[in-house]
Amino acid sequence: MASLLDQLWLGLTVSMTLQNILLCTLGVSLGMVVGVLPGLGPAATLSLLLPVTFHLDLAGALVMLSGVYYGAMYGGSITAILVRIPGEAASIVTCIDGYAMAKRGRAGAALGLSAIGSFIAGIAATIGIVFLGPTVAKYALKFTAVEYVGLVLTGLALATLVTQMPPMRSILMVALGLLLATVGLDPIWGDGRYVFDNIALYDGLNIAVLAMGLFGVAEVLIVAERSRKSSPHLEIDYSISNLLPNRKEWSSGGPAVARGSILGFFLGVLPGGGTALASFGSYILERKISRTPQEFGHGAPAGVAGPESANNAASQSSFIPLLCLGIPSNLVMAIMMGALLIQGVTPGPRLLTEHPDLFWGVIISMFIGNIILIFMNLPLISLFVRLLKVPFSIMSPAIILFCMIGAYSLRSNVVDVVMLVVAGAAGYIFRKLRLDPAPLVLSFVLGDILEKSFRQALIIGRGHLTIFIERPLAAFFIALAALLLLVQIKNAFTKPKTTELPMAN
Repeated sequence: MASLLDQLWLGLTVSMTLQNILLCTLGVSLGMVVGVLPGLGPAATLSLLLPVTFHLDLAGALVMLSGVYYGAMYGGSITAILVRIPGEAASIVTCIDGYAMAKRGRAGAALGLSAIGSFIAGIAATIGIVFLGPTVAKYALKFTAVEYVGLVLTGLALATLVTQMPPMRSILMVALGLLLATVGLDPIWGDGRYVFDNIALYDGLNIAVLAMGLFGVAEVLIVAERSRKSSPHLEIDYSISNLLPNRKEWSSGGPAVARGSILGFFLGVLPGGGTALASFGSYILERKISRTPQEFGHGAPAGVAGPESANNAASQSSFIPLLCLGIPSNLVMAIMMGALLIQGVTPGPRLLTEHPDLFWGVIISMFIGNIILIFMNLPLISLFVRLLKVPFSIMSPAIILFCMIGAYSLRSNVVDVVMLVVAGAAGYIFRKLRLDPAPLVLSFVLGDILEKSFRQALIIGRGHLTIFIERPLAAFFIALAALLLLVQIKNAFTKPKTTELPMAN
């Protein structure tokens, strides 16, 4: 214990220097802006910031870069809740109940649940890194591509439960998402699939463009069809008591924060797990254990608090395999690893002994960064909510322009803007046909992980499918996925059809 206290004190002395506090503040502030702006993303931002790190000491550089990452998780929920545009892939699920709360005049409460939940999850995840980091990382390495196939198949089966659509419609949207995930180059052979000789499609469809179109642009078209004069979100009480969660909302969202923090922490450690999978898993968990599952989709506080807590916990726990084992768990961590290698530091087990100031300085800075973020977010809730007072005639073209700039900024390619328009039109048609795009987007995210993991698993098993049966954990997940799918098919023939979708209201 004495040794741990000495290490924490070392981290405190490193992170509490004036330079590192300023760099932490800069990082989380920039991250929040990146989260709000659709399309940019933390990975692209960190890539742009890498040259800046050459002029900083390594601890300060990592403090700033890590702040950008988990700061983006805070910011991504703001536009998801206010205008149904997910700033980050991890915020896609937040669009469902966060936007529904905003439509009921509870945008402030939704933003408050998101900010407070993210803060609690960030602190909890940092404590988890301190006490459990190296141990959890070793167990996470046992989770190979074979187990991932089972886990993702289970996730796809659960994706059919995200909305209240009839089961067969949910399965249809999941299948469509998987089909769209195959666009681009084959990950093993490099052959083009559904690219139509367009080089811009070689990298596949971008999740940010797809989400902005299906959610943001489609919502503008739907609202424009219903009301040409004003935004429907005008009756809002701006007193401080109504801009934060009330007792009922917190009693529902509070336990979800705890569950989301734990789930996100462990999913973030898994290679490839990431924040999107954590937020999606949390939403499914909250809906399954809720006593009032019918509220999900109509503005359930737990549907906001759980996923937002999970994605923030996952963003911070993903540092465990990088710092403790030298293995990046996602693209952002790979860029962070590059920043370390450029300055001659090799991440891994020896980092703790050779550069304890670096390791503990970054960890303690996460406490500071989360405190800065909560003090930045809560006072700004009133300002964010007042955006809903902007007349729809002004807001709608601004949202469309916002989305187009975000789409173009990804690769400076007009094709992405065209794809945004196509996705927006498709989202509008889906809404008119009572088809919720949420399962499509979620299966699109999981589809890429599924294909790569499946191909890698076959290589491990030398082409034999028996590899999935020989691994007990993989077999369990595959059996669970099959069971969930059979239950959904059975429900399609036994339950009455749903007449109204919560997201189509």
